Amino acid sequence: MAKKPISSKYTEDWVPVQSIANGMIILDNQLKVTGVKIAPRNIFILDEESQANVLMNLKNFYNQIDFEFWLIVADRPVDISVYMSQLQLLYNQNSSPAIRKLISEDIQKGNGFMNNNVVDTEYYILFKESNLDLIQKRIRMMINSLSACGLLSSQTSNEDLRIILDNFLNGGQTTEFGTVVAL
Repeated sequence: MAKKPISSKYTEDWVPVQSIANGMIILDNQLKVTGVKIAPRNIFILDEESQANVLMNLKNFYNQIDFEFWLIVADRPVDISVYMSQLQLLYNQNSSPAIRKLISEDIQKGNGFMNNNVVDTEYYILFKESNLDLIQKRIRMMINSLSACGLLSSQTSNEDLRIILDNFLNGGQTTEFGTVVAL
């Protein structure tokens, strides 16, 4: 039986995602896409021997992966609105001109970040699999191996996966739609 072609104008209708749950994207064919999120680390501030060790351990890590995987780099918008509110409160509570000047400079820097759409860059290793036991085994192996490289990692969360999908489906543009109210 031939599949009916999709005639929808919405990208979401073309993507075979059934749901996102338990840190996994569940596809229409019941395969699950999951993996680990790796905390960024600048190894180039380490001494040369430490850099070489990290790179050798990463090489060993990649050589032990015996399944298809994807390296994903995704940008996530940085929300510093709570920090900015705290700075404003601190500014209002202080009467010292010197302290107010320092806080005012921090507020200006923060506004510069907010106005320039600053993002955090996040790193992921994702794979697809249907067997839940194998999924957990692969995630444990990756977390332990990355730890041996001096890198912190954790299983992807639902929010991480939503950000990754949003980046791919919307070309990295964040969409925020307001509520339409009928009067």
